[in-house]
Amino acid sequence: MNINTSLSAALRRTRRIVLLCLAILGIAAAAFVVRRPLMMSAPMCMAGRWHGCFDTFNGVVLMTLVTMPLALLVVWALVRVRRAAGVTSAWAWRRSLAEVGMVHGTVPFLWLTMMPGGGAGTVPERVSLVPLRDLVTMGLLGIVGNLLVFAALGFFAPMRFAALASVPRILALGAGCSALVETAQYVLRLDRVSSVDDVLVNAVGAALAALASRRWWRTTAQAPSDRPRPAPVGAG
Repeated sequence: MNINTSLSAALRRTRRIVLLCLAILGIAAAAFVVRRPLMMSAPMCMAGRWHGCFDTFNGVVLMTLVTMPLALLVVWALVRVRRAAGVTSAWAWRRSLAEVGMVHGTVPFLWLTMMPGGGAGTVPERVSLVPLRDLVTMGLLGIVGNLLVFAALGFFAPMRFAALASVPRILALGAGCSALVETAQYVLRLDRVSSVDDVLVNAVGAALAALASRRWWRTTAQAPSDRPRPAPVGAG
């Protein structure tokens, strides 16, 4: 019994290590492919200049990759705090990764979608409410980009919140968040088209990412490891 338990725990640890290594290799490969355009923004970003770094796609992606070690450090700190509070190691890591992953994987895309165009504040607002009309003009890069906007939210939210452990709920969450972004683009006159197709593709991206993390979803309102440990009974 103990041997089987030990083997099972060892297999789980090995699987986590393998998945982590594959994720690191994937990120490294992606960074290698896009290294040249990213390096174009490196001088501006390293100098702390706004123009040429934080107002460009390449600069935002570069800073997202550069700050990844800091995000992992935040995860580690949250795990330490939760383990000290009595949460088991597995749940501490899962919750911490989910929380940091949602923020670190979503904020850069939101920044990019809210980046003003050249005619911001001067050109009239533009709205496209006919479904699938803009989809054919997005191109492959535009579709992939829109799928990724709320992918991190869709992937990690069901791991953190049991109430969101459902594909329809994640689909609705992605659509709602995307609708807020499109509304903000319209109200702020950012020289962008507020399109219903963006909402549809953003929502589908969140749902697909949720399906990818389904085996790690949190399906109970409170996991046994999250409950406070009972205080020891005094001797007298």
